[in-house]
Amino acid sequence: MLLAHRKICVFHILDESAADEQRWLQRHIRLKQRRATPLVWTAAQTVQGTAVIMSQTNTSLLEEVLPWNQETCRQQLNLHSMHQKSESWHDHLRILKIITDKFLPHIGLSELEDVCFSRILPKVVTIFDSMVKEISDQVGGLSSQNTELCALLRSILQAMMQIIDVLSTCVHHVGSFEETPDLNAIRSLPACILKILRETFHHCKKSEVIYCGRLSLVADLLQGLFKAAYNLQKCLLELLDRISLDSSSSEEEVTDIVTVIHSLLEISSIISNLDMALHANTWKFLIKQSLKYQSLVEEHLHHGNITTSLCDNLLAFFHNSVELAAQIKNAGLQEETQCPEYKLFMKTAKMCRFFANTLVHYIKEFKVFLSKYCTYFHQIYLQIMSKFPPSLWAPTLPAALSEELNAVALVPMNALLLQLLPLRPFAEVVLQEDMCLNPEHKLPHCLLLVNVLDQLSSQPEDVLQLWYSGSQFSEETQRLPLYQALFNSFRHCYPERKVPVLLPGVMMKGQAQVQITLHHHVCVHLCASVAALPPVYFPVLECCLIEAVLQADNQTAFLATDVWCFTARYGTAELCLHHVLLIAHMVKNFPRKKSAAYTWPSCSNVID
Repeated sequence: MLLAHRKICVFHILDESAADEQRWLQRHIRLKQRRATPLVWTAAQTVQGTAVIMSQTNTSLLEEVLPWNQETCRQQLNLHSMHQKSESWHDHLRILKIITDKFLPHIGLSELEDVCFSRILPKVVTIFDSMVKEISDQVGGLSSQNTELCALLRSILQAMMQIIDVLSTCVHHVGSFEETPDLNAIRSLPACILKILRETFHHCKKSEVIYCGRLSLVADLLQGLFKAAYNLQKCLLELLDRISLDSSSSEEEVTDIVTVIHSLLEISSIISNLDMALHANTWKFLIKQSLKYQSLVEEHLHHGNITTSLCDNLLAFFHNSVELAAQIKNAGLQEETQCPEYKLFMKTAKMCRFFANTLVHYIKEFKVFLSKYCTYFHQIYLQIMSKFPPSLWAPTLPAALSEELNAVALVPMNALLLQLLPLRPFAEVVLQEDMCLNPEHKLPHCLLLVNVLDQLSSQPEDVLQLWYSGSQFSEETQRLPLYQALFNSFRHCYPERKVPVLLPGVMMKGQAQVQITLHHHVCVHLCASVAALPPVYFPVLECCLIEAVLQADNQTAFLATDVWCFTARYGTAELCLHHVLLIAHMVKNFPRKKSAAYTWPSCSNVID
């Protein structure tokens, strides 16, 4: 009968000394001996160093609680008065197991946060962090001969796995309710789990450095720890996916979901080299949550961190794909589609496609917040383009692998450019007058401008003016008209014109596609742009053509001449006469100096 009246106090953090605790226990023991009144039991805890021997009284308590059945637990449950006071990691884990196995099943969803999670989970994080620190402090002396230290470190890793197992039990319990939980009802759980996942993945990632040459002594436990964390994250994300927020959600809930997104972003940077599937799934959930609650979180997200991380991942997997393709070629394995190298290439290329498409999608949805990062997007475009023909820096790869890389990286770059066209900061970056580019990026920049020409035909008037007109006022960030920027960029591609590099020509019905020079390629696209150019921009075009014809580089002048001839012939008779009179006036009034002799062939070609 005495058992039926007991109130079990299992967890709460109290700052009592060991002497105070002993006096507290003795006082209640004396009370029990004097009268048959309920005895309040307490499991004591104070973490000092690695471990403190658990008192015999608390050991008896745990042994008494463990065999209780569900009905007994229900009768003894009074979590509002429970206190967490264990004296070692071992004690703490045993109490956590009691809570999750015996008491947690009897707590309703609406009570979980206040009664349980908010009380025990902060201490769980503290204990886990202290375990990781203890490993760092002790691992220096690890060796196969030091069996005692090896056993200690292995026991700590096992304890870390037990904590992850306890958290998995909490997630499964929340998921067992038919009703969808509110985020407020479990807010301590995601925060705790994400902190522990971050520490776990970081420990696994740095394990070779942490354990130096002694990794084999704990490798099996590290693998188990990573697998447990992997499964815990999967379960947590499935649980969070069930939760929904709306315009009526509290500010705390919005803050919590933003914290989840940023925590996953931090975790993604840690696991990028650990597991491709985990990395991709983490990013999928991160982006999904950002879009799911876009109206609620868009002003709170770290857009710069998210987009730069997407760009970094895209570049990393792209460069890895290029290197793997080169290795396959050098090993003569391009026909061996079942070899490990080819399979790894395909997995890496798939990740490249994922990050390229994800970047495009994110920019599409949040472009208003991304103006400050247009220089970064420009560099991403140039770096990827520089690895494809006709770039002089592009590696020679097997045709099949090159086509795969084209599909996973080059095609998304066109979609990326389409999303960036309306952004004034992007136009200002691309059209700046004195652009300092690496030699390998000069041709990609020229081809970027050609692609802009091709895509402008489908853009609204404000975008056309942004690109065609150049800056109009002194207070604006200065930008060149697109045609002038393209002629300047072509002039800087001297090595590519000298070789010359070849590009695919325009497909024509009944004719095989041929390779053409850069001059021919740019000229064709310039003329196609002129054919679709609204009349209001012809004065700007004419100014750009005149300047290009009169500058010192002959090939650039010839390119401008070709475009000018097309413009005159494509236009009306009045426009053609206007151009003839303009050129005649230029020839008549141009100073006849030796330094100006280069202009005469170009001018005469236009007149002809």
